[in-house]
Amino acid sequence: MASLAVTTCGPRPRLHTISTELGRTFNCYTLFRKSSTISVNYNDLENSAADSVYDNAKSFDDIPGPRGLPFLGTLHHYRGPFQKFNIDRFQVALHDRYQKYGPIMKETIAGVTAVRLFDPDYVRIVYQNEGKVPHVAPLLDTTRLYRSQKNMSPGLGNTNGDEWYRLRSAVQQMMMRPKEVTVYLPNVQQVAEKFVNKVGNTLRDKDGHVHSFRRELAKWNLESSGSTCFETSLGCLESEKGSWTEKMITANNDIFALSTKITFSLPFHTLFTTPTWKKLVAAEDFFFLNGQKLVDETSKKIEDLISEGEMDETKYNFLAYLLSRKELSYKDISIITLSLFGDGLNTTVPAIIFALYCLARNPNAQQLAYEEVCRVIPEGETITADMVARLPYLKACVKESSRLYPIGLDIKRIPQKNLVVGGYKVPAGTIVELVPYVMFQSPEHFSEPEQFKPERWLRDGSALNIHPYLLTPFGHGPRMCAGRRFAEQEMYVLLSKLLQRFVIGWEGENLEQKFQMLMVPDKPVTVSFKDRQ
Repeated sequence: MASLAVTTCGPRPRLHTISTELGRTFNCYTLFRKSSTISVNYNDLENSAADSVYDNAKSFDDIPGPRGLPFLGTLHHYRGPFQKFNIDRFQVALHDRYQKYGPIMKETIAGVTAVRLFDPDYVRIVYQNEGKVPHVAPLLDTTRLYRSQKNMSPGLGNTNGDEWYRLRSAVQQMMMRPKEVTVYLPNVQQVAEKFVNKVGNTLRDKDGHVHSFRRELAKWNLESSGSTCFETSLGCLESEKGSWTEKMITANNDIFALSTKITFSLPFHTLFTTPTWKKLVAAEDFFFLNGQKLVDETSKKIEDLISEGEMDETKYNFLAYLLSRKELSYKDISIITLSLFGDGLNTTVPAIIFALYCLARNPNAQQLAYEEVCRVIPEGETITADMVARLPYLKACVKESSRLYPIGLDIKRIPQKNLVVGGYKVPAGTIVELVPYVMFQSPEHFSEPEQFKPERWLRDGSALNIHPYLLTPFGHGPRMCAGRRFAEQEMYVLLSKLLQRFVIGWEGENLEQKFQMLMVPDKPVTVSFKDRQ
């Protein structure tokens, strides 16, 4: 496939010049690996013992799982006339597999074999043996392939080893430290207030209902992410049907829907351009090209400020920091920025919807969250980082809704050394899917698992007895989601603002989840917002 000819706004910024100048403005640092201080003798003993345990474990081939066809594996369970499971309800298949095969099983789908782990103790084994540079399988292998074909930077989620370490080291300080993320809090609050006002003034019907709420929330997310990445208003909150904003949201949704379809198909798209692959490329092209224009425009503004001697550390914080990192190419900078800009559409947005749904269905919990917000954030005052830190009950509500309605079904790892899990050999290089999802509603791990009980996550709650490797919605360790701090900050601020102004209700049938590589609402969402007295 031919390389994508990226259309930019104006000439490409002089990256070397920008990085040199910004390096004087920003406190940059380089993360170095530290050499091990463990003696050779102890390493030899450990390795020898590990090899012995591995040699005596049961064979990889003995790991239980459904019998499949050569190469196809169990693809026919998900597609075709002998279909057993609906892909939209892939979580049902996972429950079925666990019930039949137990806490460790393996399955081959369209030539890809993965070992699935349903036990938090098994998850712990993988995490504790992954080292400082864990290897992962991409969430969207379609996006990895698309970027490879278009000669783009693969991005953090699609790289491993030294390449991942290079990218991660460059963004570690700015994206992973809470203090650095709070720099963007004023912008986040400003957009949240605009959205809350829009809900109260224009989005509600006469009965207080906001229909198509997921799409309206997606507009908020793009506007909020845009204020962080580009420090400008994109006009997303005022956009109408058929607008640029609507098309960006549709393109993002298409990417995930089509990727799901391709994942559960034979990989013909790697040999020739299939109709589904053509549609996916069109969606990727639209989202990337339009996002790239924003990166180019903002980079040009930074370059102009530098040439005029007016650039300082208060302007264009996010992109200016990336441009100051000499180890990042402009392609790297573009993908890192666009990932933060767009990833919330399929993560932050559904997470907020599920949290609002749980609060609407549990008015006592909603009242407690409202009272906490009012105590911590006096009405009309600017939200500070200290205030956000003092919202334990609201955060517990979000955590509990993440248990009942997780956004991700699994976390994929590729161990770089041989492991023994559940008594079975798991060779280095095997795709391992960590699937705590089926444990979230198990009485073995949670008391009254079907109930929404935020209290379980408070310091004096039952969370003290909950396995630490059971609920990790942003992943764990060095490969934890780089955008975690940004997403959490946006969620807490918007939920606080909505609770302060409205009593939140739910209209319609029970909300369930649909699988589109991640978990999203299975139906159009209507939320009721009644003014508080």
